[in-house]
Amino acid sequence: MNWTVYLAGEIHTDWRTAVVKSSNDLDLPIVFTNAVTDHDASDSAGDNLGHETDQYWRDHKSSKVNAIRTRKLLEDCDIAVIRFGEKYKQWNAAFDAGFCAALGKSYITFHDREIIHPLKEVDSAALAWASSPQQVVDILKYVTLSK
Repeated sequence: MNWTVYLAGEIHTDWRTAVVKSSNDLDLPIVFTNAVTDHDASDSAGDNLGHETDQYWRDHKSSKVNAIRTRKLLEDCDIAVIRFGEKYKQWNAAFDAGFCAALGKSYITFHDREIIHPLKEVDSAALAWASSPQQVVDILKYVTLSK
């Protein structure tokens, strides 16, 4: 069986590459999916629907266009890994975690110890918390290969 793992959250570091590479090196039966990770492309996803002078409406349209992809991929995944980085507050990642919880999807949070408190509700619905890409891979290895 191939598992589908959705990689959500922070886009400013190479954590996705590390998780995918380590998983591939172990030949884990996983297909990875993710949101658009090009920040500018994501911000401008709705621009073809007409120019906006108000940032709210530009963001509103782009978030809806992005949600077409995000919803489908989250609905179809077996597991989501949701990364909260340290540089920015990832409200979108928190939304993805809430969406997973509402759908009854298994998800793993991945973040540093320093932000345990602000993520306590998000972590309480997660089935695991990891603090490194290797811990994420170790969980995925166990889940996908255990008999």
